[in-house]
Amino acid sequence: MRGQLQTAVALIYPPSCLACGAPVDGDGGLCGPCWRDTAFIDGVVCETCGVPLLGDGADGDALCDACLAHPPLWDHGRAALLYRETGRRLVLALKHGDRQDIAKPAGRWMARVIVPFVTPTTLVIPVPLHWSRLWKRRFNQSALLAKAIARERGLGWCPDALRRVRRTQSLDGKGRGERFAHLDGAITAHPRRAHVMAGRPVLLVDDVMTSGATLQAAASACLAVGAGPICIVTLARVAKDT
Repeated sequence: MRGQLQTAVALIYPPSCLACGAPVDGDGGLCGPCWRDTAFIDGVVCETCGVPLLGDGADGDALCDACLAHPPLWDHGRAALLYRETGRRLVLALKHGDRQDIAKPAGRWMARVIVPFVTPTTLVIPVPLHWSRLWKRRFNQSALLAKAIARERGLGWCPDALRRVRRTQSLDGKGRGERFAHLDGAITAHPRRAHVMAGRPVLLVDDVMTSGATLQAAASACLAVGAGPICIVTLARVAKDT
């Protein structure tokens, strides 16, 4: 009966490309042109922020100039896509276009890149939204991604482990220093979830990373209650000259 229902739904709503809506073979896929335009990150990347680097990686863990100059609070980081072209469209559609269907396949892409540093005891935690923004948007896109990753890897997850206690303004147009100062203290551990994080490795999940200021605030909140080591993953990574 269930199979018949799924077949009927597929006939009425045939699988379509996540990015452009063109017909595809299966749910959660990209058509050929959109796949070619999607900048999946592979090869040598910065070990802590996931930005692509030149070189062959033969010298061990590589770090970008920004992470060398300002080491983040977390140990390892990855991103699935570059924030451009199809990657940018997918992030914006998930975040502002109510395209929650993107979260599951995006979570699969993200789950692949975290293999080198997650463990069976890693707790997956999304970067939180302020309650007023969550009320307006109705969902936290980072929580949807975190749930998809946790299911894909069989990991525990806690959607409300962190709270954004101060509504922050848009960071567009702000420099690195302004971004970090603006987010300082904006995220804290939920007092009823601190014991869940204590002494446990954590994977922080967000939709996109630019300077890392939001993830730094989230990592600080996790470390404050004894969690660690901290790793991060985002669907997309803003990168210059790539």
